[in-house]
Amino acid sequence: MNNDVTFTMIKPGAVNHEFIGPILTMINDAGFKIIAMRFTKLTIEEAEAFYSMHRDKHFFGELVKFITSAPVVAMILQKENAVADYRRLIGDTDPSKAAPGTIRALYAEDIEHNAVHGSDTDENARRECDFFFSMRERYADYPVIHTIKRRSV
Repeated sequence: MNNDVTFTMIKPGAVNHEFIGPILTMINDAGFKIIAMRFTKLTIEEAEAFYSMHRDKHFFGELVKFITSAPVVAMILQKENAVADYRRLIGDTDPSKAAPGTIRALYAEDIEHNAVHGSDTDENARRECDFFFSMRERYADYPVIHTIKRRSV
């Protein structure tokens, strides 16, 4: 993997508010290809391992509690310059500072419940993709047929 993939996770708040569809539409419309996707509920141990770099921060306990409170949708996204482009699409971690039209500006409740996770570096993208998905679960080479266009309603 190089800089053409990133990891994202639709968090419990957005899942509970039924924002999965609109978020997936934004991801698709921004030109990302979903090459792996899983609907799952993290255990406390899994959440602590995934967010281990934040273990010494004051928000760690609340983060683990929130991320394990309901299912999440984990995905690997593919696109040239994936990490940077996805960070632009999701907006600032604090939705009150996120640019209008970004995922977090539209769907986040607050900084602790910010709708989606997005890798911040290529290195973290690789680690996070590997945490959730085996190589067998990644479908970067499947053919994409572009003959069907979405109809406007």
